[in-house]
Amino acid sequence: MYIKELTNAEFNSFTDSFNYSSIYQTSEYGFIMNTQNYTSIFLGMIDEYNKIVAASLILIEKTNMFKYAYAPKGYLIDYSNKELVIEFTRLIKEYLNKKKVMAIKINPMIVKSSYDYVTDTTNVNPYFEEQLDFLKSLDYYHLGFNNLFEAFKPRFDAIIDLSKPITTLFGNMNKNFKNKVKSADKNGVRIIKGTDSELDYLYDQVKNKYPRDKKYFENVLYFFKKRDMIDYYYAKLDTNEYLMNAQKKYQKQMEICNKLNNKLFKNLGKSNTKIINNKIFEENKLNELKNELIHATKLLKENPNGVILATMLIAKYREEVYILMDGYNKDFKKINAKHLMTWKLIEKYANEKYKRFNLGGMTNPNVKNEKYNGLNEFKLSFNARCVEYVGDLELITSPGIYNLYRNSKPIRYILKRDK
Repeated sequence: MYIKELTNAEFNSFTDSFNYSSIYQTSEYGFIMNTQNYTSIFLGMIDEYNKIVAASLILIEKTNMFKYAYAPKGYLIDYSNKELVIEFTRLIKEYLNKKKVMAIKINPMIVKSSYDYVTDTTNVNPYFEEQLDFLKSLDYYHLGFNNLFEAFKPRFDAIIDLSKPITTLFGNMNKNFKNKVKSADKNGVRIIKGTDSELDYLYDQVKNKYPRDKKYFENVLYFFKKRDMIDYYYAKLDTNEYLMNAQKKYQKQMEICNKLNNKLFKNLGKSNTKIINNKIFEENKLNELKNELIHATKLLKENPNGVILATMLIAKYREEVYILMDGYNKDFKKINAKHLMTWKLIEKYANEKYKRFNLGGMTNPNVKNEKYNGLNEFKLSFNARCVEYVGDLELITSPGIYNLYRNSKPIRYILKRDK
């Protein structure tokens, strides 16, 4: 067997037919990262029948004189075929060594466990330890089971099984979330398919969340659009409808309060503690709705064409859809636009016969962290499974350069500090 650089067409043909591959293992993702100071290479291992039996997108980052490689989501290879993995590892070490690349980091989609939020059960991969030990025996150094977002790509993904009926998908959602979805719909939140010219809606909401410039977002649309692998949506509040709904809710609450006032009047001289307590509760609610009505009136006056509340960039690849990026306007968090948009897209892609909806990375659900608890709850409340992967592994491909890099760390720190 031997290894060679594949053409775009050769690589696409292999990835599209491989048993299971990720959006991050596509040629399109490689071209996008070319615009972010990475060099992308498509490598394939060829057998004696001139057939590609394994492949990988390789991203090479150069920092000063040092080059480091990444294989996003690992190699496209059957990890259970040990002879194949041994040979591919040997060949890729030789190839990268000739390119003076000191090491490669991979984060293969080897599942460690899967946690079901609804049933509160965890399924463990019985072959995981054997698979990890095998990679370690080939000099892949495991960088640990991180719990947060320290890895190259998130070690935990929230994935929804779209093969279930729509009624089941909605019914299995957290009850509170179902109410939020319905509330956002009644309040006049509308989900709209965005255009390239409306990309600023997304960028303005996520520019402080993602360490990428606007050009990156434009390139994501440009490259993924070539094979219809990207959709862009935003949630817009119809401020006129929002005001009308606020008026209806206020009027309905007024009627409830008036009925309690009449009931209290008819019961003068009797024990009215229960009615009085109920009256206080309902009048507090009326006051809240009054404030909402005032806010809705002002909002319509200032934004007659509506307000952009949330945005989402969806990648589509084979049987799976991915939330690549998403954001929302924190000033309107209580309207729950992101809840509605997430559900509407789950519904849309389920109807289009996609099998999985990947809500994106999350942290270890068994480790509480104040910063990410809300993120985890949001994703798992849509009845997503938390899939835990092996994490990052590093393979040194040029020991001499790698040691030089490690020993030069103090110097690099001083140079970086003095810039």
